[in-house]
Amino acid sequence: MAKRQQAQIDFPFYIYLQQFYRENRKSVRKEFDRVTNKFLDFNDPEGSPTAFLRRPQFEALEVYIFLKEFLDNENLHLIFEKWYQRTGRFEGRVDIGVSQKKGKVGSLELFGPSEFSEDPARYKEVFEYIKLFNQIYPNYIFALTMGLGKTVLMATSIFYEFILANKYPKDLRYCHNALVFAPDKTVLYSLKEIETFDKSKVVPPEYLNWLETHLKFHFLDESGDSLNAIDKTKYNIVISNTQKIILKRQHKSKNASALLFSDMSSKYKALSLNKDLEDLYGFEIDSEVDLATNQRFAKLTRLEQLGIYVDEAHHVFGNQLAADFGLKKTSTSLRLTINELAENLKKVGNRVVGCYNYTGTPYVGSRLLPEVVYAFGLRDAIENKYLKRVNLSSFSNIKDETRAFIGQVVREFWNKYGEKRTEGMLPKVAFFASTIEELTQEVRPAVEAALIELGIPVSKILVNVGDNSITSQDDIRDFRNLDSAGSNKQFILLVNKGKEGWNCRSLFGVALHRVPKSKVFVLQATMRCLRAIGDAQETGQVWLSKENVDILRDELQENFKISIEDMTDAGDKSEPVEVRVVPPPVKIKISRIRKVFTTKEKTVQSGVALLEKFEEDHYTQKRTEYKITDLVHTLGEKEVSYRTQREFSEIMLVAEISRYLNLPCLKIRDLLYSTAEGMDNLLSTVNQYNRVLYDQIIPALFNALYEIETTDTNEELEVELIKQPKDGYYKITAKKELLASMNDPKFDGLREKSFHLDHYAFDSIPEQEMFLQLLAKKEKVWFTGMLTHGQSDFKIHYVDPVSHTLRSYYPDFVIQEKDGSYTIIEVKGDHMFDDAVIEAKAEYAKQMATAAGMRYWMVKSSEVGNIHDSELKL
Repeated sequence: MAKRQQAQIDFPFYIYLQQFYRENRKSVRKEFDRVTNKFLDFNDPEGSPTAFLRRPQFEALEVYIFLKEFLDNENLHLIFEKWYQRTGRFEGRVDIGVSQKKGKVGSLELFGPSEFSEDPARYKEVFEYIKLFNQIYPNYIFALTMGLGKTVLMATSIFYEFILANKYPKDLRYCHNALVFAPDKTVLYSLKEIETFDKSKVVPPEYLNWLETHLKFHFLDESGDSLNAIDKTKYNIVISNTQKIILKRQHKSKNASALLFSDMSSKYKALSLNKDLEDLYGFEIDSEVDLATNQRFAKLTRLEQLGIYVDEAHHVFGNQLAADFGLKKTSTSLRLTINELAENLKKVGNRVVGCYNYTGTPYVGSRLLPEVVYAFGLRDAIENKYLKRVNLSSFSNIKDETRAFIGQVVREFWNKYGEKRTEGMLPKVAFFASTIEELTQEVRPAVEAALIELGIPVSKILVNVGDNSITSQDDIRDFRNLDSAGSNKQFILLVNKGKEGWNCRSLFGVALHRVPKSKVFVLQATMRCLRAIGDAQETGQVWLSKENVDILRDELQENFKISIEDMTDAGDKSEPVEVRVVPPPVKIKISRIRKVFTTKEKTVQSGVALLEKFEEDHYTQKRTEYKITDLVHTLGEKEVSYRTQREFSEIMLVAEISRYLNLPCLKIRDLLYSTAEGMDNLLSTVNQYNRVLYDQIIPALFNALYEIETTDTNEELEVELIKQPKDGYYKITAKKELLASMNDPKFDGLREKSFHLDHYAFDSIPEQEMFLQLLAKKEKVWFTGMLTHGQSDFKIHYVDPVSHTLRSYYPDFVIQEKDGSYTIIEVKGDHMFDDAVIEAKAEYAKQMATAAGMRYWMVKSSEVGNIHDSELKL
């Protein structure tokens, strides 16, 4: 049975869920609410150049909404059952196996062995295992490695919940209030970012004012804080560590006088405990046990539609589960507290909408958590430049050589990083000591001696040990402000600050030579220096004793299923390059077309047809069966309906249209009755296909009511090809073979024709070849496709045909002909040439170029060798 249990735990259901969403993304997104799609488009890093979320954060948000709106916020074991049985939303899905081969674990194999074909009995075991962790509320785990922004993701999810809850107040899927749990005070302080975070980065502007005026924050950071939320109010965000709310068992028996004068309302009978949970929590549970409550817990039971968000979720598991998963063997009552909140809310006719857990790894011990719905691991984060690369140096027999070890670390750190600022901040290195005594008697004197030897002021040292006699309030303030341009501290001496919650992006190095009591501390301390900073991927440096390297190797395998070599080899192999502006600045005159749209009211005639362009086939869902060996001939076809339809009454229909057109309801009602279809036919069609209302009826009514007049105005502008960098240079990464440097001898006699920057870093060989050809043939040529994050005003605005939002892009080259005219050239891969977005970019670029007296060419990569004879998009 033990082997069976291992197999059950290792079934990666979350990978299958993500693959189902990717394959059906277009049809799934059609089922999302319009506000939801607008929220997602605003945050999509691929579709919006101004999107703040990174790709893993956005993917996790998509999965969050996929579970919420498409799968109706169901418990995971029910979702798994429908997925396996191919029922409900999963009807018609295809088998996709997940490889377990060495080196390919987690990769997808189409037409490989089906999920349970080799062992059909395994389905029931996996189902029962997932069900074993079932609660009376949905419970999902999002596993994003440290540094990917779990706090911002959590905040964005809550903002989405409240916006949708305001639109659909009776929809039980959405949270009206949020409780955010942190495991300890270190993480609690980092969660304050939810309150201080600039919401405009993740919330579309049309919802921002409403959100700002309705949010109510309650930050419980002191032991005496009470929760002052008003009963039954909405949009409260309560941020607390578990100790403020957690339920405790009453162990101490009271004497007669204490019982007489005690407040009996502060304890109650547990509602959620029963014998089935004894194995889970590791202590004998009596359903009559008294639990000590507190004001905060009691207040939470009076907040409606509560969503619970748990940071560092591996802390929520009980004693027996901790033993199974290799955690420390001390019981925790957080899961018990969440269950009690759910039971108490249920008792008064309310509910916990769901519990959303955020952690750094999908594994606990050596096993996969069963309720993981999204995961993005450490190696992937480094490979995709979301974290720094890391170099690791190991020292043997160094345990008793503190002064020598620290001296070497300080010299290497100063030689490599010195006072070179990134984002205006000085680089920092952290030295971890096991005890306060070790820090004050060994580590600090060694660091001071090393700094004096190098002529570095000892005022650059900062000590934080959690002891007021050593660490002053000024030190605490300096510690919290390390990630600021005003901080001059570079050598950070710490005790027990390697855990979750300490975020310092300007930390470039970590040193630890003594073996700490906690093995996971080595992993946590190592990862402190991996948070990304700057536009280019930087490199962090870790110095460890050989004993700590051995511990790190085991912890990486246990928590991330990767080796030390996987971690250190990951990341972009490009080299960092400092790019400087070459004077004088290059300026180009361009014309931009400003379109002004005005509406003119029309007189609506009776008998207007609103469904003239309605074609039922565009809305009818059909299911077709094929043989996998014959995808030409069908086995059968039938009409199906997987939509969640809203039933409109006449009043609801009028109100919805009135909301969009901002016209009186009575006028809308009269208009609908006077149409060619009439109110009854319109209502019947809308109730059959909800989307007809937004695709056909509202646009047709608008066109019947208004005429749109367009006025084009040409604006003459002079723009600089590159803005002056604040730090004197831009920092990028580039592959050496794709780098063109102004001082390279091969450009002798040619450099005057180009190089408004001292280095050009090309993305591909065709771009590089194009540059060399243009440089030989043209009067002037500048590469403008390198810095594309606001460093240049030479950009082209276009309307994305997919998201229908205004975006910008930066063309690859600007060339000046002998007659003084300009040509814009864009190099694109052959496979992208006919893409709708690429075509939209070309169309708007041609408009801008024509208005400015320029030319625009788009060249296929395969045709770069003969630019004048290639088939160009003109």
